[in-house]
Amino acid sequence: MAPTFLSLYFLFFTFHLLPCLYGQSSSMESVPDLQNTMYTVVDGYPCVRLLNLSGTIGCSNPGRDKVVAPIVRFENVDELSEPSAILVSLDEFPTLFTRISEDLSFASKVGGVLVESRTDLQNKLKGFSPDKKFPQAEFAPDHNISYEWNPIGSGIMWKSYNFPVFLLTESGSKTLQEFVIKNGGKRKAYTSNVAEFDLVMQTMKSGTHDSEACLQEATCLPLGGYSVWSSLPPINISSIKQSKPIILTVASMDSASFFRDKSLGADSPISGLIALLAAVDALSRLNGLGDLSKQLIFVVLTGEAWGYLGSRRFLAELDMQSDAVHGLDHSLIETVIDIGSVGKGLSQGVKNFFAHTDGDSSAANQTMVALKRAQESLLSENIKIASASTSNPGIPPSSLMTFLKKNPAISGVVLEDFDSVFVNKFYHSHLDDLSNVNSSAIVAAASLIARTLYILASETKGVQNSTLAAINVNVSLVEQLMDCLLDCDPGLSCELVKKYISPSSTCPDHYVGVIIDEPSSTPYPGYINDVPRFVWNFLADRTSIPRENNSSGCQQGCNGKDEVCIKAETDGKGVCVLSTTRYVPAYSTRLKFESGVWNVLPPNSSDNMGVVDPVWTESNWNAIGLRVYTVQIGAYDRLVLFGGIILTILAYLAIVITRALVTKAMKRD
Repeated sequence: MAPTFLSLYFLFFTFHLLPCLYGQSSSMESVPDLQNTMYTVVDGYPCVRLLNLSGTIGCSNPGRDKVVAPIVRFENVDELSEPSAILVSLDEFPTLFTRISEDLSFASKVGGVLVESRTDLQNKLKGFSPDKKFPQAEFAPDHNISYEWNPIGSGIMWKSYNFPVFLLTESGSKTLQEFVIKNGGKRKAYTSNVAEFDLVMQTMKSGTHDSEACLQEATCLPLGGYSVWSSLPPINISSIKQSKPIILTVASMDSASFFRDKSLGADSPISGLIALLAAVDALSRLNGLGDLSKQLIFVVLTGEAWGYLGSRRFLAELDMQSDAVHGLDHSLIETVIDIGSVGKGLSQGVKNFFAHTDGDSSAANQTMVALKRAQESLLSENIKIASASTSNPGIPPSSLMTFLKKNPAISGVVLEDFDSVFVNKFYHSHLDDLSNVNSSAIVAAASLIARTLYILASETKGVQNSTLAAINVNVSLVEQLMDCLLDCDPGLSCELVKKYISPSSTCPDHYVGVIIDEPSSTPYPGYINDVPRFVWNFLADRTSIPRENNSSGCQQGCNGKDEVCIKAETDGKGVCVLSTTRYVPAYSTRLKFESGVWNVLPPNSSDNMGVVDPVWTESNWNAIGLRVYTVQIGAYDRLVLFGGIILTILAYLAIVITRALVTKAMKRD
């Protein structure tokens, strides 16, 4: 009797263990081999936790531990009986988050979200924008903040979610699909496919749920980075007085997205950045720029998607006359031209652009006249420029808002590819990628800007057509910049970028990032993202005057204070050139770095934008990861446990009874 029970007990557990180990022992020689057999790592882009002075947005594990939840498809789910990881297609992603926002019972059972990637959705979706309908309305100089510039906007990226969310890469989507198919055929009634999310934010672990608290406890860092400004031609900063009026041309190099590392922003705003770089390149090939009546200044800002950090800090540095803006006098700024979204300004072969202005001033009128004059010189290119509708509530979301808040009397124009509403249906979405813009539209915008700037800077009505005809944008440069800044192939490993810097990654990303150390006008290159370093080197090169003897490199630095060292990353030597190109720190004007700690300053009533500044920070984390595996459901584990206990008790009773019978039989003998 006892051997029968013990045999059953042994066979029961052997039956369940052998399938797991049989045939794999030869391939498993270490613990990592065992882990690789058990777990499948899935690549993805996380939604992370961001904080401001009033709370949090973004995503995080709810506590200090990893989240493990069974995977279910959104299309197959009406109600959730237990916390689950929802696998959702990209086209159903907005529907899922709408339900999460409206159905609290459903939201409480969401353990995590896995979003499948697809490359062919732009033409199928009506649009997807996780930003608000009036992005950053609190910074607008006008009061009609209910206007909908972005009617497709859902606002989901500005909400807080206590569960992890990953956008799967194409390879990650394929890996997960293969895992589900493979395990679907082998699945038993007592097993389940689960996802394990490691998205634990330090601010969640420490309970620091706003920017001021997390900065004090060092569980977060401020959003920010480095903007770049440059002068064409270079400014003689040794001169006591700069007297030329300034024409300031600005563009932004940072975008936003629901997913931190998937913020390409092809149309909004990188198309404007590429147009600016191409315009600078076209103008740099002209002779006699030093004889122009006005000074051309170009500023490429970062942090604009997060409270206009770059432009506000740039103006603050001008007020302080810091080293970062040495040579600039803000009182000389006559006109601001903001190059916004220009990558979709193509319709039926015609490149259409709209000039948005705030109010009516002589300088703004001069800019419009110059734009029209530039358009006329480009008639063969089918380019049209029109004033934006007067029914618009002022200018659209743009860096010009900062300048107008600072000085309402300043003249400015925003060049866009839309009139009353965004034509970009994927504003601040990971879908705003290379396929969402047109190179010919960007070339047209760059041509329009370059010729307009020359007309404005010359301050003569009789600029010859032959002179304007000599200002030609390099089409291949625009296409190169698009491939480098908006795609992973070749991405930042392209020849143009590697001519100037050694990029830390191949795939470009235009998320602002965090500012790591004390802000400086000469920051350590390792603390600057790839794109700002490339932009700095490119502008320094294109706006420079080469030295007579620049063969020695600049390992020991450059001799003149008007000189900068470019291309130093590529060969370790670099080249010294005469150029007025500088980095400008970009971070909240409500923050101050003292003794290695970031402190939040009280609001200054004289700084309207500072009063409404949210002071954005990003939580620190130790690791971010996602993996999937198959587990037995809890009920089955309990069944095995109880079965084992019962078998043990029965085996014990069998042994006791058998022993008693044997003893009794021996006594009889």
